[in-house]
Amino acid sequence: MKYIDTLVIGAGPGGYVAAIRASQMKQNVTIVEREYLGGVCSNVGCIPSKVLISVGHRFEQAKHSDDMGVVAQEIKLDWTKVQEFKKGVVSKLVGGVESLLKGNKIDIVKGEASFIDANTVRVIDGDNSQTYTFKNAILATGSRPVEIPTFKFTERVINSTGALSLLEVPQKLVVIGGGYIGTELGSAYANLGSQVTIIEGGKDILAGFEKQMTQVVKKGLKKKGVEVIVGASAKGVEENENGVVVTYEAGGEEKTVEANYVLVTVGRRPNTDEMGLEAVGIKFAERGLLKVDKQCRTSVPNIYAIGDIISGPQLAHKASYEGKVAAEAIAGEKSIVDYLAIPAVCFTDPELATVGYNEKQAKAEGIEVKVAKFPFAANGRTLTLNTAEGFVKLVVRKKDEVLIGAQIVGDGASDMIAEMGLAIETGMTAKDISLTLHAHPTLGEITREAAEVIIGRQTHIMKA
Repeated sequence: MKYIDTLVIGAGPGGYVAAIRASQMKQNVTIVEREYLGGVCSNVGCIPSKVLISVGHRFEQAKHSDDMGVVAQEIKLDWTKVQEFKKGVVSKLVGGVESLLKGNKIDIVKGEASFIDANTVRVIDGDNSQTYTFKNAILATGSRPVEIPTFKFTERVINSTGALSLLEVPQKLVVIGGGYIGTELGSAYANLGSQVTIIEGGKDILAGFEKQMTQVVKKGLKKKGVEVIVGASAKGVEENENGVVVTYEAGGEEKTVEANYVLVTVGRRPNTDEMGLEAVGIKFAERGLLKVDKQCRTSVPNIYAIGDIISGPQLAHKASYEGKVAAEAIAGEKSIVDYLAIPAVCFTDPELATVGYNEKQAKAEGIEVKVAKFPFAANGRTLTLNTAEGFVKLVVRKKDEVLIGAQIVGDGASDMIAEMGLAIETGMTAKDISLTLHAHPTLGEITREAAEVIIGRQTHIMKA
């Protein structure tokens, strides 16, 4: 039996960050990981998916830049090299995580942890097991894809992990679920040459974003030849030698669509089962999530939980933030989860990004707001990049014009949203943003221009 100060279970973006911060706070730390360092995000999620998205953009641009004077012929995609590049990126990141953990004198243990009591776990790795006694523990076990009973995962019925490691670019791909993951990967494969069909049960795809934003994305999907079917129910799938036949119901009519693969992206389930948490006395919320306080402490005072296994959006940056809070709370600091807004990004084509309130949410809470939009098409830098689709929208409180939310759709939205998050966290007003010099010509100028619309001093679009 080994005694440690802090045990971290799960080495994803929440767990490894928590472990490093705990070590920095002079704690003796051991981290347990059953699969791979870096978690889903680095290995089979955020990072490798962005590789395919980036490659798709490059491929698409190479084929369609004639209007900019770049005329290329016989553009080819070497899928083997794409996969090798993806593996190289993942390897570098995972190697970096391992180096950081070792550099911070954190013991790395491979295996699956299960609780014996509130201060003891057993870690099993194959035929080997080890018992650890700890003072405090941080649970960062993440989540896994939801499997539909009528769409059991196989070589042809795949989840997001399988979609990142296909042996070829499918000629035809059906995506079940039009949320973040489904729309991102559907867009990526459309850019890579696949004929994509997205089947969504709700009224629209990308339900977490405003319709004004998703309309721009849907326009881009249509241009790529992607068929989007909403208000549809996926019924089942039949496999054959060449692929699958997916049956769905839409408008009261049952239909089928053939493809090489069907990608199922209907959500993720928290990894809180088979750990013995109930026996320890940890209380659950809905859907297998754990109840925590503002310091990420569960109902068992010395056990903390972060990331996808607690309430809130399943985002890597949220998990990392919470990991730091938990580690600092264990060290006796007064750290709490106190962010005003969490940025969210969808790497579609073009990108979507939001932080804080949107207009509808603010009004639903009784907040009187002023809103303003500034189009990408009125910005010089977007014209030079030939990416003029999109806009920046700001939401400010009417009484004092303090920024409480922002939405961006357009190329570069994923980078631009950080400034808006900072402005919300620091309580900046529209005037503050308008008076902040932004370099020219840049995409960042669009946020300043939108702020000028709020205060009625815009110069590059006409007043309404």
